[in-house]
Amino acid sequence: MPTSKPNSTSVTEFLFEGFSSFRWQHRLLFFVVFLTLYLLTLTGNVIIVTIIRLDRHLHTPMYFFLSILSISDTCYTVVIIPRMLSDLLNPLQRISSQGCAAQLFFYLTFGINNCFLLMAMGYDRYVAICNPLRYSVIMGKKGCIQLASGSLGIGLSMAVVQVTSVFSLPFCHAFIIPHFFCDVRPLLKLACSNTSVRDIVNFVVSVFVLILPMGVVFISYILIISTILKIASAEGRKKAFATCASHLTVVIIHYGCTSIIYLQPKSQSLLGQDRLISVTYTVITPLLNPLVYSLRNKEVKDALHRALRQKPISA
Repeated sequence: MPTSKPNSTSVTEFLFEGFSSFRWQHRLLFFVVFLTLYLLTLTGNVIIVTIIRLDRHLHTPMYFFLSILSISDTCYTVVIIPRMLSDLLNPLQRISSQGCAAQLFFYLTFGINNCFLLMAMGYDRYVAICNPLRYSVIMGKKGCIQLASGSLGIGLSMAVVQVTSVFSLPFCHAFIIPHFFCDVRPLLKLACSNTSVRDIVNFVVSVFVLILPMGVVFISYILIISTILKIASAEGRKKAFATCASHLTVVIIHYGCTSIIYLQPKSQSLLGQDRLISVTYTVITPLLNPLVYSLRNKEVKDALHRALRQKPISA
C-alpha cells in the first residue's frame, strides 16, 4: 500500500461520488430513466408474486422459486435505487458509516441470495426434465423451503463476513466513495491499512457465490440438453426447451454482469467501468426478471389473462 495516505481517523460519514461529475441536465435525465425502470421493476415483481399467489396452476416449485426471486429482487433494488435517485437530484449527500454498513449488508444478502436462488431454479429444471418420475418427491414442499432458506442463509452469512471484513479497517480522510452505493472494492480503496487479506477474502467469497452456482447451473443444463435431444418428438423437445429458456436468459445476464465486476483482478478494475456495469445489474437486471418470465412464459401469461378474466391465449 502507498505510504502517502494520512493517518487513520474515526470516519463517521462517507460521501457518494455517484454521478456528480455529470451536468445537472444529464443527472435529471438519469433520474427520470432510473425512476421509470425502478417503478416498472416494483410493479412487475408485485404482479409476478400476486399472480403466483392467487393462481393455483402456478403453485409449483418453479414458480415458488420465481416468487421468492421476485421478492428478493424487490428488496435488492429498494436497498440501492432510492438512495441513488436522491443523489442524482442532490449529489454528494452524506451517509453515516452505520448506514453504509447496513446498505452493504443488505445489498450483499439479497444479491448473493439471488445467485443461489437461480442455482436452485436450475436444479429444479434439471430434476423436472432429467428425473421427472421423482420430481414430486425431490422437489416437494420441504425440499423447496430448504433450498430457499439455504440461499438466504448463505446470503446472510457471506454478508456478515464481508461487512465485518471491510468495516474492521481504519479509514482515511479521503472518505468519498467513488461509486453510487456502498460496495466492497470502493470501500477497500479508502482504507488506510494494508488490505491484502481483505482483498483475498473478497475474492474467495466472490468465487464461492458466483463460480459454485454457475458451475451447478452449467452442469444442470448440459444434462438437460442431453436429455432433451433424446426426446423423439420435435414438439416435446420444443416444450422442454421453452421451460428452460426464461431461466437461462436471466442466468446469463445476472452471472455475466456480476462476474465482470467481482472476478476480475483488482489491477484491472476500473471504477468508472465498474459503475456502468453496476447500473446494469442493480437497475436493469431486476427489471428483466419479471419481463422475461412474463413475456416468454406461456403459463404466466395465461395466469395473467385468467386474472383479468380473459380467455387464455392460444399456444
